[in-house]
Amino acid sequence: MSAVPRPAAVRDPLLRAPWCALDDAALLAHFRADRGVRYAPVVDADECAPHRLAGVLEGRFEFNGETHRLPDPLPWRSNPSRDVEWHILLHKFYYAAGLAQAWRRDGDTRTVQRLVQLLDGWMREVPPGFIAADVTGRRVQNWIYALHGLVLDTPRPAPLDPAFWRRLLHSLHEQVEFLCAHLTPKRNHRTIELLAIFLAGVVFPEFERAAAWRAFALDGTLANVQADLLPDGVHCELSTDYHHLALRNWMLVRTLAADNGHAVPDGFDRALERALEFSLHVHQPGGSMPSLSDGDVRGFLPLLALGASLYGREDLRHVATLGREGAPPALRVAHFPDAGYHVVRSDWDGPLAQHLVFDCGPLGEGNHGHFDALSFELAGFGRSLVVDPARYTYSEATSAQDPCNWRVHFRSTAAHNTVCVDGLNQTRYLPRPVKDATRHAPGSVRHKISGPAPDTRLVEARSGDRLDLLHGRCASHEYDAVHERCIVFVQRRYWIVADWLRATEAHDYALSFQLGAGAQGRTVLHAGDDSVRLASPQLVAAQPARSGQHAALVPGWVSQRYGQKDAAPVLRTTQRARDADFDTVLLPCAGGAPRLRVRDLAVQGAQGESSRALDIAGDGWRHGWFHARGATAAHWQIGDWRFCGRWLHWQIDADGRLRRAVSHDGASLHGVDVALDRIAS
Repeated sequence: MSAVPRPAAVRDPLLRAPWCALDDAALLAHFRADRGVRYAPVVDADECAPHRLAGVLEGRFEFNGETHRLPDPLPWRSNPSRDVEWHILLHKFYYAAGLAQAWRRDGDTRTVQRLVQLLDGWMREVPPGFIAADVTGRRVQNWIYALHGLVLDTPRPAPLDPAFWRRLLHSLHEQVEFLCAHLTPKRNHRTIELLAIFLAGVVFPEFERAAAWRAFALDGTLANVQADLLPDGVHCELSTDYHHLALRNWMLVRTLAADNGHAVPDGFDRALERALEFSLHVHQPGGSMPSLSDGDVRGFLPLLALGASLYGREDLRHVATLGREGAPPALRVAHFPDAGYHVVRSDWDGPLAQHLVFDCGPLGEGNHGHFDALSFELAGFGRSLVVDPARYTYSEATSAQDPCNWRVHFRSTAAHNTVCVDGLNQTRYLPRPVKDATRHAPGSVRHKISGPAPDTRLVEARSGDRLDLLHGRCASHEYDAVHERCIVFVQRRYWIVADWLRATEAHDYALSFQLGAGAQGRTVLHAGDDSVRLASPQLVAAQPARSGQHAALVPGWVSQRYGQKDAAPVLRTTQRARDADFDTVLLPCAGGAPRLRVRDLAVQGAQGESSRALDIAGDGWRHGWFHARGATAAHWQIGDWRFCGRWLHWQIDADGRLRRAVSHDGASLHGVDVALDRIAS
């Protein structure tokens, strides 16, 4: 285009030559031309749902399931909600990208007029760092995504005032410069801010500072990746959801760079592949993933598809397409020792496979960790069966109508699939005054972690054709009881969850298994003389009936997304004792309610040694399980035969004879003519 110079007195100091000398109309015309910049808008489907955008046109804003009507001009600095996250979403402007997309699709000028009104109002009334830097980062991204549909890449140029366009460019410049000077020191918020800086530098090379922004963002992103990823490739906050949110931002930087001819620093791609490896394994067969620690229940298969394309990884493609393309990953069992996550699945053959994630690691950096050491989530036959409850909310607001602090509840040990001791959290969690006045009202109080996290570690892991075993240990600083849990996957068919607690004094123990919302009103618990049986959709569970233990179905809650909670039953088994043992068998099933019975077997061993043996019977099969509750192998008498070792699984034929047995290396079996299969560590 032919440049129309502006008078020297009004040359724009933010733009490079020749664009600094263009008048408003010529500047807008320039940006409407093909400038060779390549990027795709990222539009949040939930935040930009048609009913939400229709509400925005009428002054109704819906975030996190809560709707408020706001007057014009919007009172940007006031929060009509008790939840600070509502106000944050108002300022992140996801709806801006949605309105621009609607304009590009429908050509309705009302969407443009409303978007201009909202943008102009914000620019006139709000400083760039209002609320927090990460909010600024997300807003910059969403504004640029909106401009894709209004100006930068559209067959239908939006009716814009050229003077407004210049004001918008100046506001974006101011916000990006603010981000460069006020980056969050680390973790997921920093990824948002660096992506915004890089995006602005790529999309607007006309800015004098564009090249500096790109270099700053690329160097900062590499440092962020290296600082935040643990050596095993898991994000340091140890939230499955935030791991993917950070990874998505890093991948967007990588894609922007590739599409626009900018090289990424050495080591960047290697780090992203490590992060993708965790994503590959933590996704359940149906395509979603457990929301361990804070986050929503969802999947990130498009990230795996992008990784497959970038790095030529057929295993990523296999998972991204739910097995329709690519090649299955080599590993069925995956360990991420720095994060403490351990993943076991039955196979890679399809969405009906079984999948379990065991949380046996630290609390994680930041403030997203839940008090859930030794908890797990189990999926099978297309659904989550034993469910992590997720986060529900960050708000700690209560009322006379709802006095429950739901944030505290969803983080609590009692809400997770582990053992709660005396009703306490594994980590001390106390109310403290809030210092951040930009996010919370003066005098606000929120619960904060106020004590050390428990010492949690994996004791043993073994995997073979017929049995997988994970054994973890948790010692909390809040009580003297030490919790050990062994999870055994037998013949890729059913699970044994063995819990034992040892203490110096008596405690109230509560073992919980949180079921999904689909089990509400469809779960039955029956207590027999020697076995307790639970039947739920696609899951049967059983425990041996033991003196002093009481199993019951109690009310619980799970959350699929922020601001939404659903009632779901909990199998809770309680006992008051000094030492306690809980043994549970979990049998996922395609349908119906197959037979399952679990009984205690008599075991004789050395004085002072502790152990449990189980007789497990289903439809047409009968197995046994033995586990010594100690670290060393010992000699045991089980029926007519003797065993020396820590754990043993066996099969019984129709005549009641021992047929097959499997144990660890170094174990031995005597008094029976059966070869012992041993699984090395």
